[in-house]
Amino acid sequence: KRVASSPLLSCGLHSRVMLLLCFVSTAACNTFAFTEEPPERAGKADGYCSRILRAQSNRKEGTNEFRLRVEGDPESYQPGSTYRGWLSVIASSPSYFRGFTLIALKEGAEGDKDEDYVGNFQIIDEEEAQFMTNCPPAVTESTPRRRTSIQVFWTAPPSGSGCVVLKASIVQKRIIYFQDEGSLTKRMCEKESLYGDATDKPLLDCCACGTAKYRVTFYGNWSEKIHPKDYPRRANHWSAIIGASHSKNYVLWEYGGFASEGVKQVAELGSPVKMEEEIRQKGDEVLTVIKMKAQWPAWQPLNVRAAPSAEFSVDRTRHLMSFLTMLGPSPDWNVGLSAEDLCTKECGWAQKVVQDLIPWDAGTDSGVTYESPNKPTAPQEKIRPLTSLDHPQSPFYDPEGGAITPVARVVVERIARKGEQCNIVPDNVDDIVADIAQEEKEEDDTPETCIYSNWSPWSACSSATCEKGKRMRQRMLKAQLDLSVPCPHTQDFEPCMGPGCSDEDASTCMMSEWITWSPCSMSCGMGTRSRERYVKQFPDDGSVCTLPTEETENCVVNEDCSPSSCLVTEWGEWDACSATCGLGMKRRERMVKMPPADGSICGAEVLEVEKCMMPECHTIPCLLTPWSDWSDCSVTCGKGLRTRQRVLKSPVELGECSEELEQVEKCMLPECPIDCAMSEWTEWSECNKSCGKGHTIRTRMVKLEPQFGGDPCPESIQRKKCKIRKCSRRHEKKSSKDRCKMRPWSNWTECTKLCGGGIQERLMTVKRRFKTAQLSSCKDRKEIRACNVHPC
Repeated sequence: KRVASSPLLSCGLHSRVMLLLCFVSTAACNTFAFTEEPPERAGKADGYCSRILRAQSNRKEGTNEFRLRVEGDPESYQPGSTYRGWLSVIASSPSYFRGFTLIALKEGAEGDKDEDYVGNFQIIDEEEAQFMTNCPPAVTESTPRRRTSIQVFWTAPPSGSGCVVLKASIVQKRIIYFQDEGSLTKRMCEKESLYGDATDKPLLDCCACGTAKYRVTFYGNWSEKIHPKDYPRRANHWSAIIGASHSKNYVLWEYGGFASEGVKQVAELGSPVKMEEEIRQKGDEVLTVIKMKAQWPAWQPLNVRAAPSAEFSVDRTRHLMSFLTMLGPSPDWNVGLSAEDLCTKECGWAQKVVQDLIPWDAGTDSGVTYESPNKPTAPQEKIRPLTSLDHPQSPFYDPEGGAITPVARVVVERIARKGEQCNIVPDNVDDIVADIAQEEKEEDDTPETCIYSNWSPWSACSSATCEKGKRMRQRMLKAQLDLSVPCPHTQDFEPCMGPGCSDEDASTCMMSEWITWSPCSMSCGMGTRSRERYVKQFPDDGSVCTLPTEETENCVVNEDCSPSSCLVTEWGEWDACSATCGLGMKRRERMVKMPPADGSICGAEVLEVEKCMMPECHTIPCLLTPWSDWSDCSVTCGKGLRTRQRVLKSPVELGECSEELEQVEKCMLPECPIDCAMSEWTEWSECNKSCGKGHTIRTRMVKLEPQFGGDPCPESIQRKKCKIRKCSRRHEKKSSKDRCKMRPWSNWTECTKLCGGGIQERLMTVKRRFKTAQLSSCKDRKEIRACNVHPC
């Protein structure tokens, strides 16, 4: 990008360093005081970036007028992630600044080498900021003017880059606040990944023993009161929650990864069906499927409807928990946890995990508001968290780049432990009770002087086929009260075969555990609730599983209903989908059986609406060809435009197509040549001789130096001969001897320019003057000559 040339002309350029630094800002000239580098050091760090760092400047100490701000004020960064609006320089009112420079360095680096600079800046507004021509990693102003803030994007460096120091220099009037410790410097270190990334998972193996049972509770906090901007008053909801406890070999979703088809359907349609299918296909990588029903509306007081919850289990190999739910309506926005590790470093199970959640973008739809029309993202983008600087029309937009207010909170709490635990120190009283509770009592001949723990559950069979294998269980010797009495073994083995190989297994169904009970159908009084399970393995003989997969029971909520409560019927059946093909809506209703006794309005929901998907439509009104290649840039140098088109293939009469058929974007070619520009010639000077042959000169100045291969500057000084009158020897002798007493010629003055053609002068003054009219011709003399005529 081109740097404005005007700063070069308004500064007195007395060194190469000054010439380059004037690119920072017009206001920077006459403010920096420069120190020439020793030759040996300059040879090692001859880049312009390092000269910026070595330059000295005037500055005030302890000032907080200006500060470097990072969105959300984080102390760490996520490697490889792009943060929109990540960096901004803010001046407190009524202060302002004219110019600025932004750089990002590895901590401890001097900036002498390219590898010292980390991450990548991105320009938001080309009228405000640009990359420095002679220091590409740095960002500076496009034009010097008064401003109070500037914002850019910044992409964090890859994993392993360590700590980063972001630095800013501010030019205000004739004062420069340079990159020093304080409000213009921001230090951030690499964030330890909670979820890993798409290519490298730092998750460790779990060392805990036994199993643990947890309850996950979801508290939606997305409401018109807390998130008022464009809040959708109708049809706001959370979709059905879907997730699992799983091993580290399976990833439901993660930041930096791509959404699977199941994640896409949850993100765009709120449908968990495909996601559940993907989870169940993972077999032994998954221990428990987590499911909770949708919530309509998105927010209700807890005294009206209990927060949805579900129970799940974890073990040593499947110790991670993930889930997601769609924020509806929205393009593809969700919340959830990804690979939350419930195994502790002390070989135990976490007691409680509480996380506030902000929305994330699945990368499959390009909408920017809650109710944006469907606009598939092509190609699909990576999953990323939403930020407050994504788009001015976003409901979460904040021009100051503040953090997004969480829309939900999830609480994961341990409710039980089974089997012998490795960390035998209990966490609380409930665990003490669980530890001393008797498991299945088995008769054995263990001496009373040998104190053992309970037997662990049987391990999986060593054979996955119908070949014979063995399985194992173990216990721990806690105490041996009499050393003379030997204690039996601590491991026990028995023969086994793979699943479904025994006669007993072949004729029976293998069922999953029951999923947690659904919320009660009534918000007050008697209602019903249900739970489900699924068939893990069908009988080998081809018979049908007759065991029930669903149970229903009565439930009571707020048995003593208050006068303001109301009773409603159970939900009716869903209506048919509003669309015969493609995406539509369906609804169901229920009736108020008993209104509130105090005459108030019943607050219970009596209408639910959700999306539905029918088979793909056979006729597609908007059938388009692929985009053409981008056209050539509209200019041969500098900034221009380029276009690409596509054509509507389907007949117009099938429906109006609102998709754009042409796209235009900016393009940049090498800078256009700029020819040298000269001022007008001055008037011819007086002849440098008072008699006889002499010469006169005229000059012109360089207004604009040639750039990017432009035409060089022509001559800046011209001379021509001049002749006043013929000199008389007698006259000269008499004048110099009798009449005009002259002092010797003075020294030549300094040249008016360092290069490009300047002027020098010298004077001869009259030593003695006569007052007679005849001798009034005695005058001071001046000579002019050209100097420093070499090009700049």
